[in-house]
Amino acid sequence: MKDFGLSRNVPVKRGATALLFVDVQNYSAEGGGEYAQLPRAEVERRYAYFFREMRERAVPNMRRLQQACRKAGIEVMYTVIESLTQDGREMGLDYKISGLFCSKGSRDAKVIDEIAPIGDEIVIPKTSSSVFISTNIHYVLGNLGVKHLIVSGVLTDQCVDSTVRDACDLGYLVTLVTDACATQSEERHQSSIANNRGYCRQVTTDEMVAELAALR
Repeated sequence: MKDFGLSRNVPVKRGATALLFVDVQNYSAEGGGEYAQLPRAEVERRYAYFFREMRERAVPNMRRLQQACRKAGIEVMYTVIESLTQDGREMGLDYKISGLFCSKGSRDAKVIDEIAPIGDEIVIPKTSSSVFISTNIHYVLGNLGVKHLIVSGVLTDQCVDSTVRDACDLGYLVTLVTDACATQSEERHQSSIANNRGYCRQVTTDEMVAELAALR
């Protein structure tokens, strides 16, 4: 194996960094569209771990990241599952098969209140697991001068993982904030973290917040 003298363990830089929240929206929150057809008891039985992790760990850490990035002058961006149409006719086959559908402008497609965008923070709708597949985010990030991408969101082992891998292949230095992500079991979360360790730098919220504070 050739050593090019490069590393993923590179601190983020002011003016070249964005924070991306992946799919942290009402659709994925308790009572949202993904769970609306299930009885409350069934939601609790099947997804109690996920919602507890969101409430007690992931969302509070997302808020800390968001606040730290805003203070440091770091671009804060969001991607949400949202069709460009009311009936989802333009969606990809995988999302149609999976039934992952939020109609254009719907409440399900909105970022959750706890980390809602402010001002003109950028929200990019997507209909694929990786935001890089079904949107112009690579073009947008290039126009913003972004080379460092901080990633947080849900689900750790699905859309977050797909986004991290594609971003790395496109030449971004990616930092995954491991305790600001969540999925539907601890086993799935830890397995995903272990599997994408070879693609990105991994840090905790405490570490990322400290790094951002140093930029200020």
